[in-house]
Amino acid sequence: MYQTTIKKPVELVGIGLHKGTPVRLRLEPLESNSGIIFYRSDVDVAIALIPENVVDTKMATVIGKDGVVISTIEHMLSAVYAYGLDNLKIIVDADEIPVMDGSSASFCMLLDEAGIQELDKPKKVMRIKKEVIVQEGEKYVKLSPSTDLKYDFTIKFPHPVINKQEYVLEFTKESYKKEIARARTFGFLQEVQYLRSKGLALGGTLENAIVLDDKKILNPEGLRFSDEFVRHKILDAIGDMSLIGMNFVGNYEAMAGSHDLNHKLTIELLSSPENYEVIELVGEKTAELEKAYA
Repeated sequence: MYQTTIKKPVELVGIGLHKGTPVRLRLEPLESNSGIIFYRSDVDVAIALIPENVVDTKMATVIGKDGVVISTIEHMLSAVYAYGLDNLKIIVDADEIPVMDGSSASFCMLLDEAGIQELDKPKKVMRIKKEVIVQEGEKYVKLSPSTDLKYDFTIKFPHPVINKQEYVLEFTKESYKKEIARARTFGFLQEVQYLRSKGLALGGTLENAIVLDDKKILNPEGLRFSDEFVRHKILDAIGDMSLIGMNFVGNYEAMAGSHDLNHKLTIELLSSPENYEVIELVGEKTAELEKAYA
């Protein structure tokens, strides 16, 4: 297997979740060993996708450099990661990625339009060698060795529509597109009203998020999946884990995980070479991985 990028540049325009203003997003191909690079065209600043550049994880995953930030990167990165892309330039003309419909489905469509291009260098993946866990009270996120890739996520909310939900994704690009990509972000009406009082979530509507009051969902069309909430948490986790810089082989497990815990997990994973090894996918050993990242 070889490293990949996109075949041609593609772009779209959408609304930013927090500012509520239009954002132009453009994806361009990059050469082998370039990695994923973000670029703010309005201020001429490039930001590499590495854990050290994460500057905030409270409401979303935010990267930044020299005071310039790009927010809400996880939904788009979730699609980029699921498509196995190694090298890509992501250009925006504002400080956040457009929210689209609150899922990653629009980004999957954009990548389908762009097409996937094989490059000239072997693909690298990270194999998890030992268990790595970050825990805060009952909440935890964990990576463990495996010959395949699974995402096992459990959430618990004191809300009659959500309660406790668990979902296990046996990861392939196709299972991601079918089971995860359409799951939307969600929030509670009380939180939305508070955020707007602080000048945030100005672009949030029932068109790009599931909104709940104390007892029910406010979206007239209802849910896309009965367990859409936990599926979206897996979507987020896949995007957050892309900060390690490559696809990985191992199992991810979470109880009430968050952007913050995911970020701490990437830092903990990369803190010791004993936790992982980077392998180039050449020869026979690629066969078990091709089904996931083809």
